[in-house]
Amino acid sequence: MDPPELLSMLVRKLAESDDSRPLLTRLCEAYVHTFQAQGGALTVSAGPGEQAAVSTPGVFEGLEPLQEVLGEGPVPQAMAEDRLVGVRIGTSVDEYPVFSQLTGSVVGEPTLYAVPMRGDGHVIGAVSLYVTAQPQARSPEGLQVVADAVGAVLLGNAELLDWSERSLFHLAVGMVVAQLGIGPDDASAMIRARAFSRSTSLLSAAQDVLDRRVTFSYDE
Repeated sequence: MDPPELLSMLVRKLAESDDSRPLLTRLCEAYVHTFQAQGGALTVSAGPGEQAAVSTPGVFEGLEPLQEVLGEGPVPQAMAEDRLVGVRIGTSVDEYPVFSQLTGSVVGEPTLYAVPMRGDGHVIGAVSLYVTAQPQARSPEGLQVVADAVGAVLLGNAELLDWSERSLFHLAVGMVVAQLGIGPDDASAMIRARAFSRSTSLLSAAQDVLDRRVTFSYDE
């Protein structure tokens, strides 16, 4: 199937969806449907450390938050290097050893395709596909063209994206900076480490900091 046909499928699926639902969710589902995948996710970035992500429900939906917490995996790599990344879940990958180890028991041993979304000449996020069946209509060119089309839709509807929750993470980083007198990158790393150690999301770890359920000090 060539890119124009794939784009037509994406548009049809999006048009058939309930427009009262969040745009991010509808675009994610349309991308997964277009490529007949068994799961997927969509991550959009408004800048360093500020991301919004949605996943289709199922056994793979926890893999996207895990990559965010760890700061490693195919999706961060695809966005950082502006290239499509394909990896078999459960295999060891030198670039993200912790992610590889933690996902070794995922059911179905899917292939994960992480595709950068481009808009206005730069990467604005990534779309992910989790594929357990034989590849169908998933050429690198097709995956990229449709991902960029999704990015264009997002850029044209930026006002519909809700970043309010993500601001909590930046507030929490600021509190840790004040508590320890360290830089924002180090403070961010400490919140990520807490999220990982508690098997929770970044936003949950950030909320613990903001609610003062946890404080950081050099005595700990």
